[in-house]
Amino acid sequence: MQQSDAGKPVAVHTGKVPVFRILGRNPGAMTGPGTNSYLIGDQTLCLLDPGPRDELQLGNFLAAIGSRRLAYILVTHTHGDHSPGALALQAATGAELVGLPAPIPQGHDTTFKPARQRHHGDLIDCGEYVVRLVHTPGHVSNHICYLLEADGLLFTGDHVLQGTTSVILPPDGDMGDYLASLRELQSLPLRAFAPGHGAIMTEPQQELSALIAHRLRREEKVLRCLQAHGPCTLESLVMTVYDDVASHLLPWAQKTLLAHLLKLQRERRAELGAGVWSVVTGAAT
Repeated sequence: MQQSDAGKPVAVHTGKVPVFRILGRNPGAMTGPGTNSYLIGDQTLCLLDPGPRDELQLGNFLAAIGSRRLAYILVTHTHGDHSPGALALQAATGAELVGLPAPIPQGHDTTFKPARQRHHGDLIDCGEYVVRLVHTPGHVSNHICYLLEADGLLFTGDHVLQGTTSVILPPDGDMGDYLASLRELQSLPLRAFAPGHGAIMTEPQQELSALIAHRLRREEKVLRCLQAHGPCTLESLVMTVYDDVASHLLPWAQKTLLAHLLKLQRERRAELGAGVWSVVTGAAT
């Protein structure tokens, strides 16, 4: 996947229902090649995650839709690289907005206002295919994955990414919720992942097992480093827990570290006092 592909519909060939990826024109350190938008269906269409506001990309979407009907705009969550383009696309097409409203913490797109309240397990019936909403809090509280039921294709937004791991963003993001959401996905009949960033993944259960194992290994490392170096500040702890991460990514790693610590605090395995973190005496490591 290269930025030269941005704006061009590219078939993903994951099943019977036509799905095209349209790469966003927003490459970067946290977005990789850019945000993946997906156009789903043959005649009655859904477009998932229209990305940031971008007049050129809006034109690309409308060209890909052509004379067909865009019935729904599906949004995985309200971060600036996923949802702000929805408003202009809705105005141009009349499509219904589907997703969860922005939570209170800063950093979310408050222009996204879904047409109705949706819930985990709700179905979007487009006649030729059905999409199921799967609420997956963790990265943020209003994150939804969308399952194209006929093909077992799950559009994962930022919950599962190709080639990297999702940043968990407290106080709205929650590590316990993230792990629970990953385990929830393990119970679904999945054949492939279509992530918000990166390429299609065709071994979904393997990806889920690897992600859960990675997060639990990192949690164990947090406890080991606290035991060896604590009490310590969040800023000093990130240097040892994430000594395998490039320095420019440490501010983001620190957010996920805090999510790990808050989970451990709830489990009474770590504690915060006077601005420093330490292992609870007697806690298992």
